[in-house]
Amino acid sequence: MLVVVVLLATVLLRVAIVTAVVYLLLPQGSLCPHCNLQMVAVRNRVLDQLVPVLQRRWCRPSPHPPLAPPIFASSHVSMSPG
Repeated sequence: MLVVVVLLATVLLRVAIVTAVVYLLLPQGSLCPHCNLQMVAVRNRVLDQLVPVLQRRWCRPSPHPPLAPPIFASSHVSMSPG
Protein backbone atom coordinates (compact mmCIF):
# COMPACT_ATOMS: atom_id res chain seq x y z
CA MET A 1 0.00 0.00 0.00
CA LEU A 2 2.88 2.34 0.74
CA VAL A 3 4.26 1.79 -2.77
CA VAL A 4 0.93 2.84 -4.30
CA VAL A 5 0.84 6.01 -2.19
CA VAL A 6 4.43 6.92 -3.14
CA LEU A 7 3.76 6.35 -6.86
CA LEU A 8 0.54 8.36 -6.71
CA ALA A 9 2.35 11.20 -4.92
CA THR A 10 5.06 11.14 -7.59
CA VAL A 11 2.50 11.39 -10.39
CA LEU A 12 0.67 14.25 -8.64
CA LEU A 13 3.95 16.08 -8.08
CA ARG A 14 4.83 15.76 -11.77
CA VAL A 15 1.41 17.08 -12.77
CA ALA A 16 1.84 20.04 -10.41
CA ILE A 17 5.31 20.85 -11.77
CA VAL A 18 4.18 20.67 -15.40
CA THR A 19 1.14 22.83 -14.64
CA ALA A 20 3.32 25.46 -12.94
CA VAL A 21 5.84 25.55 -15.80
CA VAL A 22 3.11 25.86 -18.45
CA TYR A 23 1.45 28.66 -16.47
CA LEU A 24 4.74 30.54 -16.22
CA LEU A 25 5.40 30.14 -19.97
CA LEU A 26 2.04 31.60 -21.00
CA PRO A 27 2.21 35.33 -21.80
CA GLN A 28 0.58 37.61 -19.25
CA GLY A 29 -1.92 40.14 -20.59
CA SER A 30 -3.10 40.67 -24.13
CA LEU A 31 0.14 41.93 -25.71
CA CYS A 32 2.23 39.75 -27.98
CA PRO A 33 5.56 38.94 -26.28
CA HIS A 34 7.39 39.22 -29.63
CA CYS A 35 5.99 42.38 -31.24
CA ASN A 36 4.18 44.10 -28.29
CA LEU A 37 0.97 44.55 -30.30
CA GLN A 38 -2.56 43.76 -29.15
CA MET A 39 -3.53 40.11 -29.75
CA VAL A 40 -6.98 39.06 -30.98
CA ALA A 41 -9.02 36.76 -28.75
CA VAL A 42 -9.84 33.36 -30.29
CA ARG A 43 -13.26 32.14 -29.17
CA ASN A 44 -14.49 28.57 -28.85
CA ARG A 45 -17.79 27.85 -27.10
CA VAL A 46 -16.73 24.49 -25.69
CA LEU A 47 -13.28 25.50 -24.47
CA ASP A 48 -14.59 28.79 -23.04
CA GLN A 49 -16.99 26.80 -20.86
CA LEU A 50 -14.51 24.05 -19.89
CA VAL A 51 -11.50 26.28 -19.17
CA PRO A 52 -12.71 29.88 -18.73
CA VAL A 53 -9.45 31.01 -17.10
CA LEU A 54 -7.30 30.14 -20.13
CA GLN A 55 -7.34 32.88 -22.75
CA ARG A 56 -6.58 31.86 -26.31
CA ARG A 57 -5.13 34.74 -28.34
CA TRP A 58 -3.62 35.22 -31.79
CA CYS A 59 -1.10 37.82 -32.91
CA ARG A 60 -2.42 39.09 -36.25
CA PRO A 61 0.74 40.78 -37.58
CA SER A 62 2.75 37.60 -37.10
CA PRO A 63 3.44 35.88 -40.45
CA HIS A 64 3.89 32.46 -38.80
CA PRO A 65 1.11 30.14 -37.63
CA PRO A 66 1.02 29.43 -33.88
CA LEU A 67 3.48 26.84 -32.58
CA ALA A 68 5.33 26.75 -35.90
CA PRO A 69 8.88 25.42 -35.63
CA PRO A 70 11.54 28.06 -36.21
CA ILE A 71 13.18 28.04 -39.61
CA PHE A 72 16.97 28.18 -39.46
CA ALA A 73 18.77 29.05 -42.67
CA SER A 74 22.37 28.00 -42.94
CA SER A 75 24.70 28.53 -45.85
CA HIS A 76 26.98 25.73 -44.62
CA VAL A 77 24.55 22.88 -45.35
CA SER A 78 25.25 21.00 -48.55
CA MET A 79 22.77 18.60 -50.13
CA SER A 80 25.30 16.93 -52.42
CA PRO A 81 26.33 13.35 -51.46
CA GLY A 82 29.93 12.79 -50.42
